[in-house]
Amino acid sequence: MFRRKVKNIDELLNFTLRKEGLETPLLQKRLIDAWPKVAGDLIARYTGDRFIRNQTLYIKVMNPALRADLTMQRSKYISLLNAEVGTMLITDIKFY
Repeated sequence: MFRRKVKNIDELLNFTLRKEGLETPLLQKRLIDAWPKVAGDLIARYTGDRFIRNQTLYIKVMNPALRADLTMQRSKYISLLNAEVGTMLITDIKFY
């Protein structure tokens, strides 16, 4: 008899994503989509466009007072968002 190297679907999917260079964009999309969950619905209503560039998450905030408050709490949000995706994906958040 021959021996098979059986892998579960999770391992195969992660291997394929990594091989094709799609793992990081997928994780970035998950992190961006996790913002309303992490920040809460009230804060998410006052935020707009979100994107990641050079390990920095940029979030548009419509209210200047909220922008100042979020800036003071950005280390908390960095750790919560990274924990949500399970990896150290961002190192900074800029509210503009």
